[in-house]
This record gives sequence, structure tokens and C-alpha cells, in this order.
Amino acid sequence: MGWHWESTVIAMVAFGLLYWLLSKYAFGPLFEVMEKRRQLVLEQMNTAESSRKAAEQQMEEQKAALQQARKEAYEIIEQSRTTSSKQAEEIVQTAKSEASRLKDDALKDIESEKNKAIAALRTEVGGISVKIASKIIEKQVDEKSQEQLVGQYLKEVGNK
Repeated sequence: MGWHWESTVIAMVAFGLLYWLLSKYAFGPLFEVMEKRRQLVLEQMNTAESSRKAAEQQMEEQKAALQQARKEAYEIIEQSRTTSSKQAEEIVQTAKSEASRLKDDALKDIESEKNKAIAALRTEVGGISVKIASKIIEKQVDEKSQEQLVGQYLKEVGNK
């Protein structure tokens, strides 16, 4: 078997023609599709990066907002504690002053009733003394009868 240069040339021409046809109709569109795909992947990577950055920024903003909300809640709690302490003190002070006022009123009422009772007792003792004196004058009794008479009137006074 010999070597034929014609078949080598024909093979080379066929290979060149095949390469040219593939370049024009297959490789060109294929490379275009691959380039478009590469551009799409790059765009998606850039979009993903910007989305990641935006998500990180939103996360930081949410952390700051949460921290601010916690601070405000703590301030509200502290303010409520202060307000409730003040209100408790005011209530206690009001109750003390009301109790003091009621005590003073009660003491005044007791003193007034005491004075009325003393005045009534003086009046009654005066009336009893007059009755005893008139009875004694009427009866001119001895000492024993006089003691019985005083005892009787004292019992009457005690029953009233």
C-alpha cells in the first residue's frame, strides 16, 4: 500500500471545507449562545451581589430598629415604675392625711360629747342635790335614814 498524495490533499480540502461550514453555521451560533450565557451568568452574579448587600443593609437597619425599640421599651418601663412609685406615695400621703383628719374629727366629737355629758351630769346632779335637800328638809331624819335616802337617789341616777 502506498501513499497517495491526492487522497491527503482531498482529505485536507474536505477537512477545511468541513471546518469552514461548521464555523459558519455551527460554531458561530454556538459561540454566540455561549457568550450570551456567560453575560447572563455575570449579570445574575452582579444582581446576587447587590441583593446580598441590600439584604445586609436591611438587616443592619432592622437590628438598629430593634435596638431602638428595646431602648424605648426600657425607658417606658422605667417611666412606669417612677410614675407608679409617685402615685403610691401620693396615695399613702392622702390616706395618712385623711386618717389624721378623721382622728382629729373623732377627738373633737369625743371632746364635745364629753362636755355635753359633763354639762348634763352637772345639771342632773344639781337637780338631785335640790331634791335630796328638799327631802331632807321635809323629813328631818336621822343620819341612818339620810344615808338610805342618798343611796336610793344614787340608784335612781344609776338607772337613768
